[in-house]
Amino acid sequence: MNIIAFDIGGSGGKMFLGRFTGSSIALRTLHRFEHAAVSINNGLYWDVIKIYQELCKGLKKAVEETGDQIDSFGIDSFCNDFTLVSPEGSLVTQMHSYRDERTTRHLEELYRIMPEKELYQATGNQNAPFNCLMQLGTMVLQNQTPLFPNNTLLFLPDLLLYCMTGIRKTEFTLASVSQMFDFSTNDWNPEILEKFSIPRDIFAPIASPGTLLGKTAGTFNQELGTAGFPAATVCEHDTSSAFLASSGLPNSAIISCGTWAIVGTEISAPIINDYGFKYNIANEGSVKNHHRILKNVMGTWLLQEIRAEYRLQGTEYTYAEMETAALSASPFAYLIDVDEEIFYSPGQMIEKIQQYCKRRYGSAPSAPGELVRCVNESLAMKYRWNIEKIATLTGIEFEIVNMIGGGSQSSLMCQFTANVMNLPVISGPAEATALGNMIVQLMAHKKIDTIAQGRKLISDSFAVKNYSPIDAQEWEKQYLAFKNSFLL
Repeated sequence: MNIIAFDIGGSGGKMFLGRFTGSSIALRTLHRFEHAAVSINNGLYWDVIKIYQELCKGLKKAVEETGDQIDSFGIDSFCNDFTLVSPEGSLVTQMHSYRDERTTRHLEELYRIMPEKELYQATGNQNAPFNCLMQLGTMVLQNQTPLFPNNTLLFLPDLLLYCMTGIRKTEFTLASVSQMFDFSTNDWNPEILEKFSIPRDIFAPIASPGTLLGKTAGTFNQELGTAGFPAATVCEHDTSSAFLASSGLPNSAIISCGTWAIVGTEISAPIINDYGFKYNIANEGSVKNHHRILKNVMGTWLLQEIRAEYRLQGTEYTYAEMETAALSASPFAYLIDVDEEIFYSPGQMIEKIQQYCKRRYGSAPSAPGELVRCVNESLAMKYRWNIEKIATLTGIEFEIVNMIGGGSQSSLMCQFTANVMNLPVISGPAEATALGNMIVQLMAHKKIDTIAQGRKLISDSFAVKNYSPIDAQEWEKQYLAFKNSFLL
């Protein structure tokens, strides 16, 4: 069985071919591309036309590679960003990036409409300026409501699937993190929509992950030179897909390492209370009994930005070279709170880190290794702080950490995490998002019945790497100092 997974991240996308034999799955990268949000007139937008073109390039390779024998297809991506589509299929709006600052400028006014605590109690979602609700609310405040009538809101994966199949729907995991969804009713929250003047009819029907959506449409098939193939709804929020490919071991914390680092665990149902609100702990949907409790950490975004800045200066570093340089730098010389607002927006990341450190230390990292070590040590510290908060909320005493996603290939990051947690770390799979995408496709086609079976398939097919804590006593001392200085 030939399964295609298209995974779109904040800095690039990949298309994978999975070959399922019944007892194992082999993964091959068919297509890879880089992309970034484009700044125009003080706005930040995704180039959805480019993303669509890259989707088509990848699928043409898939058609050729499989001899036009594609048995299933699914998409996952970042969440919250959308476009409005007319009844005829035209793109009525551009797709703003979640890093666009328009929502931040209106945040105080938006929270006057419905306070943060009230929103958290209603949805269990984290309060953040990038949420879909904040984007729609900003449109209302900017008098853009004439764009709503008769048009359909489609998140990025749903937009691409609509272009392929002609079918409009909203996948459940994307809806679940929009800050407009009610877990108790499994539907949009009417009170939130009413208070923010958002018409319910802009939303497409909600589709559960693991649903066979339909076959690709004739015009799309002609463009690609294919007889067509079935598309399935997976967990289209990329983090939800990634978590499904984790080990599933009892009492395990999960860190999905990418542009964002998503720190959390799986439980069977939402937990929405005052403690969760205090620490802005998110409830996010998944397949049944795999509900996610998590916190967002800035992740490899800072390293991506540092690398991009050196590239602009004419020096191209690989991530391996950056890590080697970091190992030569002095430990714990500089620590930062990676989630400070100053680090959220793109550009001048080296200068931002240096300014931050000068204010705190009177000096700043300058060499590449010093900067990279600063970011990696600080990320590890923030991982532990968030895992402690999630442990308190859920009552889970974590015994192991599973690092998944592209960032799990960083030996430096995995070792630092084991050190600061004083727990064993399992690293992998690196392509967790694509694999989680694929096992839900297998469920849609009734090739497997449960996520546990899918995880067994993944563990039988892909090796992981294990890390044990080193210098745990020194890391404990540094962590307590970090927590007291930055986070209390």
